[in-house]
Amino acid sequence: MFILTKIADLVQIRPDNFEKPSHVAIEDSINAKYANRVIQKIGLCICMYDLLWASEGLIGHGSGMVNVNVEFRMIVFRPFKGETIFGRISEASPDGIHIRTEFFEDIFVEYKELPENTQYNHMEKAWTWIYDPEGDPMWYDKNEMVRLQVIEEEWHDQTPESAEEEAVDKAKKLSPYRIKGTMMKEGLGVCLWWE
Repeated sequence: MFILTKIADLVQIRPDNFEKPSHVAIEDSINAKYANRVIQKIGLCICMYDLLWASEGLIGHGSGMVNVNVEFRMIVFRPFKGETIFGRISEASPDGIHIRTEFFEDIFVEYKELPENTQYNHMEKAWTWIYDPEGDPMWYDKNEMVRLQVIEEEWHDQTPESAEEEAVDKAKKLSPYRIKGTMMKEGLGVCLWWE
């Protein structure tokens, strides 16, 4: 679920951070730049793990910022295909179920990836699984803890194709990183069912 990724970059340290020890100022600059951001084909950056190397700082003209070349490792969220993860149901629609974790909100399970005999209830806006035709249906309720298996990743480059306002709005609406999952196997679905 979490991987370490090695990154080399140029970071800038603002003059108001000069009183901090250099390694702390560099770490703060890296976390400000990368934390909670998606790097295409790598994943969602969580925080810096460790600093591997840093050059001498050079003061830039005009701004007074110190430019430092750094090499560091970043903790990145990117579950692998086939991994089982936990999340909570954030909403349901006829297309499927949207799931979130404590820090990531773009997990989706399509209706085709739900168990057989699963139906959408339009009144309750929730999915139900009819496991036993003579018993009560089992509900996929909002905020319920679920277990799912990752089957696919979707990456969307958010760079607009043109400067037109419509292209910029379209790029903003697409999530840069989305995980698709399944709940068809035994043990997957609402956690309370399997206790």
